[in-house]
Amino acid sequence: MKRTYVYVDGFNLYYRTLRKTKFKWLNLEALVRSLLDDENEIVCIRYFTAPVSGKFDPGVPVRQQRYLQALRTLPTVSIHEGNFLTRAKIRPLVHPAPDGPTHVEIWNTEEKGSDVNLATYLIHDAWRDLFDVAVVLSQDTDLNEPVRIVRDEIKKSIGVIILDGKAPGKLSTFGSFVRHITHADLAASQFPDIIPFGQRGKAVERPSEW
Repeated sequence: MKRTYVYVDGFNLYYRTLRKTKFKWLNLEALVRSLLDDENEIVCIRYFTAPVSGKFDPGVPVRQQRYLQALRTLPTVSIHEGNFLTRAKIRPLVHPAPDGPTHVEIWNTEEKGSDVNLATYLIHDAWRDLFDVAVVLSQDTDLNEPVRIVRDEIKKSIGVIILDGKAPGKLSTFGSFVRHITHADLAASQFPDIIPFGQRGKAVERPSEW
């Protein structure tokens, strides 16, 4: 068996794979098992995210917290939170109207910390020899160098999971192997609608919007 650690960029996974689907109630452990070989023993799944804002939709943080509670029922999952910022910014217009404004004020939403945290834990765990195989669920090219270091300098096998069904991007060139997520994988890896947790009859329920 090969000790396997999984690193999930939560926002990258959501926006590239889940946002426009009915598969948001995703069991990460089941998904990863479907993508890997039988010899991969999933020891730890590190999920990197940030508490989202309810500024435009008060239901968003409620749904996120339900999902995080669902993930916490999986013994392999460890959740690492960064920060989510919403602030007004001035941006130039690409095609301003004649004699009109050249700039516009927008709400800018930005997630901070997940990519840095993921890269830090990836290299930290590799140096400590916690895994034989690492798997990264992200297509963020900021991770190119950390993935390369794990493969070439620390001499660990590292896989890159393609999230959006498109041709593999540059990050995949630094991986030891590549896998693709399909709609069939997502459909087969959903949590049950109601998940019991704890010892007092508590349960977390899938959001009706999902």
